[in-house]
Amino acid sequence: MPGKEKLWNQNFIIACIANFLVACSFNLLMPTIPIYLSEELGVPASRIGIALSSYAIALLLIRPFCGYWVDVYSRKPLFMLGLTLFIATFFGYYFAFTVLFFVILRFIHGLFWGLATVSSNTVAIDIIPASRRAEGIGFFGVNTNIAMAIAPFVAVNIYDAYGFHFLISCALFMGFLSILVVIFIKVPPRKKLDEIPPLSLDRFFLLKGFPIFINQLFLSFGWGTLIAFAVLYGKETGIHNSGVFFLFLAGGIILSRVTSGRFVDKGYLHKVMITALFVIALGFVCFAVFHSIYAFCASAFIIGIGYGTLFPALQTIYINMAPSSKRGTANSTYLTGFDLGIGIGMLLGAYLGDLYGFSNMYLLTAVACTISLIYYWFISRGVFEKNRVR
Repeated sequence: MPGKEKLWNQNFIIACIANFLVACSFNLLMPTIPIYLSEELGVPASRIGIALSSYAIALLLIRPFCGYWVDVYSRKPLFMLGLTLFIATFFGYYFAFTVLFFVILRFIHGLFWGLATVSSNTVAIDIIPASRRAEGIGFFGVNTNIAMAIAPFVAVNIYDAYGFHFLISCALFMGFLSILVVIFIKVPPRKKLDEIPPLSLDRFFLLKGFPIFINQLFLSFGWGTLIAFAVLYGKETGIHNSGVFFLFLAGGIILSRVTSGRFVDKGYLHKVMITALFVIALGFVCFAVFHSIYAFCASAFIIGIGYGTLFPALQTIYINMAPSSKRGTANSTYLTGFDLGIGIGMLLGAYLGDLYGFSNMYLLTAVACTISLIYYWFISRGVFEKNRVR
């Protein structure tokens, strides 16, 4: 199409490669830390949950500050700082032999991951042409999803063959590669601020996006229940290789994420959002009701299609409601919405699953997604149109 801005320039390609590498290093340890704590250190399941949750708490604490820092200071140096500290923290896992050490280490790791992700997303959006923003966000984010599909599978095999410490070395290697790649990113210059803006609530959270944030909690609640309980639910229903769920989930996300952004950029934002919300709710209903291996995989794929369609559209909503000077705040608000919703999903999902069973818990998750759809149509849609700046 004549006059269409180029998306796949050198900077964007480098940013995508860096995002893939750091996501690989992150996802190499995610599925294996619980195994290591259980099998090597003999830690009971209840205490494993404490070790893992400290990471999520750190993210919730640091995200709002990251948005402010990214908006006030140079974004690439902050990205390099957050990434370098995040990678350096991997060294701590060589010496982690107690639950308390893991709790502290995961908390520190969460702080640095929060800075790295907010700054990397904001740098990517600075690089992406405005006319292709949602499409670019889709392609940028799909690298995380590819890593999410590949890295855990590779990690379990490495862990079984060579042990946890060798796996840490692999994560460090991938991380060092990502740092080398990020060095070559050229970020467009920004207008210098005359003075550093004072600390205020709207520098930490995109206040006019609060209704969207509430909407997002219902959706990320479902994502939290999947991360925490999908494999256990599969085993409960007689599906022994239930880890395959995440391969089909990632496949659906990848397939939809690289295409949905184009429709958002063409002006179909609300249709994309409504479609995504409906598909997610439908996927959870299928997941709760049908229990064969084929239905299990199909439900994962449908839910993946829904979330893959949702991610770039929802992030675009936040970005288009904020001036460029608050782009970091918009990104941190978007990411905080997922962090909080996922945490609620893990905690409340465990309670509901214990009380009513996982099938009914996922039916209630489908209800939450349906509420989100209705809420979006009657509230969030109007809020966005009233407050959009581009």
